[in-house]
Amino acid sequence: MKNFKYFFIVTCSTLLFSTSRLHAQNSIFLSHGRVEYERKVNLWAQIDDNDWDNDEDWKTLMRKIYPQFKSTYFNLEFNGDRTLFQPGRENPANNGRFSYEEPGETNTVFNDLAKELTTSQKNVFEEKFLVQDSIRQIQWKITDETRNIAGFECRRANAIIMDSIYVVAFYTDAITTTGGPESFTGLPGMILGVALPHEHITWFATKVYTENISDANLIPPTKGKKVNNATLLKTLKDQVPTWDKKWANRNIRAAMI
Repeated sequence: MKNFKYFFIVTCSTLLFSTSRLHAQNSIFLSHGRVEYERKVNLWAQIDDNDWDNDEDWKTLMRKIYPQFKSTYFNLEFNGDRTLFQPGRENPANNGRFSYEEPGETNTVFNDLAKELTTSQKNVFEEKFLVQDSIRQIQWKITDETRNIAGFECRRANAIIMDSIYVVAFYTDAITTTGGPESFTGLPGMILGVALPHEHITWFATKVYTENISDANLIPPTKGKKVNNATLLKTLKDQVPTWDKKWANRNIRAAMI
């Protein structure tokens, strides 16, 4: 009986060790691939924030014209320390429903994380800009909260950017490239979710593809009026109308993100 108990304990211990080792060997750490993000804007919440928010008739009209949410899709291709974020597949639900393009809906953003340089192509107020600057340094505060996004366990981090914009982000260290959508970088892994609660905008990954991404795929954009972030901000402030400051400021923030 003692020999049987000893054999049973040894066998179970061996199985547990083998299972644990197999799990460790099968752990996936991606350094290249593609992430699809859904960018979602709560249009009704933005309407409520505008200067006409006390005009109930206007608010009702806008809600009849526009759906509550507008979604667009983007792809982020990445390989090591280089990422390229650009418009992805079309959303058929948007066809014929919108007569305007908000800042940020067609951005292309190339990041060289090793050199801390970024190049962005942005269409703002019917003008195309090529923004070349250093990568934004974000002071993240990592929390213990977790969330599963596109099959990856992600940890939450919070930050303030541009002096006043509150950011909630979720990242996974299973993807070793420290990038993310738009200009959001600087966490110890890929950012798969971003929410700007007061701007009513989110970017969340829908799927992660384990694709081979060559250097030929990761080319910075080249078209547009060359500016840096400071020059772009000044240009937009000089161009936007003054009849609705809240609307103008929201569009400037969206363009600068």
